[in-house]
Amino acid sequence: MKLFEHLPASKVQSPLVTKKERWFGYLLGPAGTLLFNAVLGTYLNVFYTDVLKLTGVWSGLFLMVFPVVSKVIDAITNIVMGQIIEHTRTKEGKARPWLLLSAFLVPITGILLFAVPRSSVTVQVVWVALSYNLYYSIAGTIYNMSHGLMVPLSTRDTAERGSLSVFNNISSVMVSGIVVALIFPMLVMPKLGVNQAKWLLVMGTLAVLAFPLTMLEYFYTKERITEEISDSETAHPIREQLGVIFHDKYWLLIGGYFLVYNLGTYFKNASLVYYCNYVLGSYNDGVTQMMVSVIGGIPMGIGIFAVWPLAKKFGKRNVTLVGFVLYAIGGAICLINPRNMVIVLIGQFIKNMGGLPCAYVFAALMADVLDHIEWRCGFRCDGLSSSINSIIVTVVAGLTSGVMNLCLAKSGYVAPELIEATGETVGFVQNMATQNVFTFFFLGGEIISSVILIVILAFLNVEKIIDKEQAEIKARREQV
Repeated sequence: MKLFEHLPASKVQSPLVTKKERWFGYLLGPAGTLLFNAVLGTYLNVFYTDVLKLTGVWSGLFLMVFPVVSKVIDAITNIVMGQIIEHTRTKEGKARPWLLLSAFLVPITGILLFAVPRSSVTVQVVWVALSYNLYYSIAGTIYNMSHGLMVPLSTRDTAERGSLSVFNNISSVMVSGIVVALIFPMLVMPKLGVNQAKWLLVMGTLAVLAFPLTMLEYFYTKERITEEISDSETAHPIREQLGVIFHDKYWLLIGGYFLVYNLGTYFKNASLVYYCNYVLGSYNDGVTQMMVSVIGGIPMGIGIFAVWPLAKKFGKRNVTLVGFVLYAIGGAICLINPRNMVIVLIGQFIKNMGGLPCAYVFAALMADVLDHIEWRCGFRCDGLSSSINSIIVTVVAGLTSGVMNLCLAKSGYVAPELIEATGETVGFVQNMATQNVFTFFFLGGEIISSVILIVILAFLNVEKIIDKEQAEIKARREQV
């Protein structure tokens, strides 16, 4: 591929995973874009409903239809991108070159999301639709799919792969969590209010920060599994790959797991700010959202040291399954009185204790499934699997945003107002129907998803056979 003829070489040349690789390639490097994505996941819809005040456009249909249609476009680009990655052949791998390209695209398109002109509603609607798709359907797709393959393509050593999965998720769970859960609700959001210029300054700074860190991720990662594959081996047709993965019980289970988990998570994330502002606390009080996120998120910090030793001793699947039992119990405790801070904090703490294994070891479980498919059919389906996972995330994100925005419009949500004379933003008390919408999406969805996930995980026992299958894969390649 001419686009990648003169790629800069990876700083990692060792056949074994190195310390610099863990810290720079899997912890610090991904932090930039994952942090920006986490902020967008929590606050972009707030920007649309509260700053641009688009809730009532087309009687509420715009903010319902536009995310869903955009995610259909995103799903198509994910399929295309997956096949592009699968057909990419360079000395630096098949996914990492696209990681490099995303380092430039993410900041540019990220800034455009918030640089919406102060013009007519029609102009704003067009800008929102275009900028959203430039970021999510192009820049975000390229980054998420290439980044998502770093752990599965890093090494066949299951212990090292699990370690990289933990490091990788510290960026998304801890680093992002500290900013989104602590700094934003306590210090940033009360200052931003609904002032668009301030939003652009803060979000633009976060978008630009992603560039140097993504470059760091590129230079300190290595595709050892890709390097095993001979240049003469060609990518298999997508129809053949689809036939393989959709007839593999482990792939179907891990795919179903990913779908259900993201449905619960995205409904919770989309409603977090609203639930804290209008049900549990008061508008941008600087305390409620911080308390919910930090107290609930403390287990994520503790889990860095505990989750992988437990997973190695008892198995990734087993620890994750038990975790979701706690997840459901914690959510049920919150529902006892969703307006009582003490009860909600206790429930959130227990729930996030249960969420630890899922947060840190999913990539390692997915890698086991991809190795199993290679053992079964003789070739890998990394790009297609990444495409489908990315499609799941994008479609779920659009669906949950659209459904919640429609519920806001139909239940009578009233957006906060900027008082020009004082520069302060005033939030309004929402009616009971709107408050119930926030409560259900923030608490109820994850209880339902947890029960389904427990059932799925009961059948996902690929770990029992993966060591034997990897040994056979190695033997086959040595005979070639």
